[in-house]
Amino acid sequence: MPSSISKATQRNIAENTPAPASRLAAYAEVVGAEVVDQLRMLARPLEGKKIVHVNSTRTGGGVAEILEQMIPVMGELGLEASWEVIEGNDDFFQATKGFHNGLQGNAVDVPKALLDAHYQVNKTNFARLADTLAEADYVIIHDPQPAPLLALMSEADGKSAKTNAKWIWRCHIDASRPHRPIWRYLRQYLEPYDASIFSLANFAQPLPHPQYLIPPSIDPLSPKNIDLPDDEVTKIRMCFGIDPQRPMILQVSRFDWFKDPVGVIEAYRLAKKHLPLQLVLAGGTASDDPEGAEVLAAVHNAADGDPDIHILSLPPDAHGTINALQRAADIVLQKSTKEGFGLTVTEAMWKGKPVIGGNTGGITLQIVDYHTGFLVDTPEGAAFRLRYLLTRPKLALEMGATARNFVREHFLITRHLRDYLTLMLGLRKGDSSRIEL
Repeated sequence: MPSSISKATQRNIAENTPAPASRLAAYAEVVGAEVVDQLRMLARPLEGKKIVHVNSTRTGGGVAEILEQMIPVMGELGLEASWEVIEGNDDFFQATKGFHNGLQGNAVDVPKALLDAHYQVNKTNFARLADTLAEADYVIIHDPQPAPLLALMSEADGKSAKTNAKWIWRCHIDASRPHRPIWRYLRQYLEPYDASIFSLANFAQPLPHPQYLIPPSIDPLSPKNIDLPDDEVTKIRMCFGIDPQRPMILQVSRFDWFKDPVGVIEAYRLAKKHLPLQLVLAGGTASDDPEGAEVLAAVHNAADGDPDIHILSLPPDAHGTINALQRAADIVLQKSTKEGFGLTVTEAMWKGKPVIGGNTGGITLQIVDYHTGFLVDTPEGAAFRLRYLLTRPKLALEMGATARNFVREHFLITRHLRDYLTLMLGLRKGDSSRIEL
């Protein structure tokens, strides 16, 4: 079965996506000129500063999607922004998957051999990145995978350590109740950072430096979020054999146990006893997640050949396909049991869809229960809300409109950039209680 929409659709998306030089002007059309003027004002004192982002995957997952859109806009604002990706092996990614699960509360045991592999991979990558990191004014390290790079910089430079750069650790994970041995291991690398960023206050952990709360965002101009003509949405239904006459519910996420795709299937089956439903589970795997194939196999097993369950394993660049699926859906689910944020919730809300989400982590920051969607704890709760919304189409439309406005105010890339620029200015000014622009 095809995993992406037509080449014509992809060309249409590309033609309608503003070129990098016009992005700020295009954002002004979405959020207002005063918002973009504020970004320019905040960026002016940082003009020419070198910002290096480091993560562990170029494709797949929300971090890569955010950086792909943010780096060019930072450049348009006058910053010299770049994005580096550390390269790992199987042992490295087994270790970092353990860190991810442990930070989200699972009592995992990461053997010493894997911890050693984690450090050694960072050491190998540091040899390649040392000059770039040494020349930076700000280094933003995303999640646990590259966390030891600052310690390696300190070893290389002696006591002078970080040169003149400000090092920032950005945690995208729900670390509200971490497994303590995992946190103790990571904390040794995190303590020397100049600052850390979490998505919610509940996620923050005691660290001897300033901590900032900055939720993620989506780019309304990206291929995944730009408006699509109705005929392209119709084509995607036909492409995957989705019946336009029956309600379609959708969950988009990588195949991960914390996304609870098997629970989504259970909720669908409970709701289908009362309504003629179709379910689409669309996602893929990230290059730094070794459990993806195992979860996907479990999802196929749970579906048990049901012709109304469409399981789509999509490539990381199938942004146009996901865009069209979200627009085709009647209701979008994100029934995670743990979630750092959940960009797919924001994406669906931006498209005016009511979202039923797991009552956990960053989803609770986006879904205002009964207003922009519903929060649920169980498959039974999700099934009840599915029936509730599908039998009240006017309410579903109103909720979707409220959700879109909420995203415009809180979760677009312009707000995200404003927060990053303000953080960098704050670190640059040190203890000053006032930032002059």
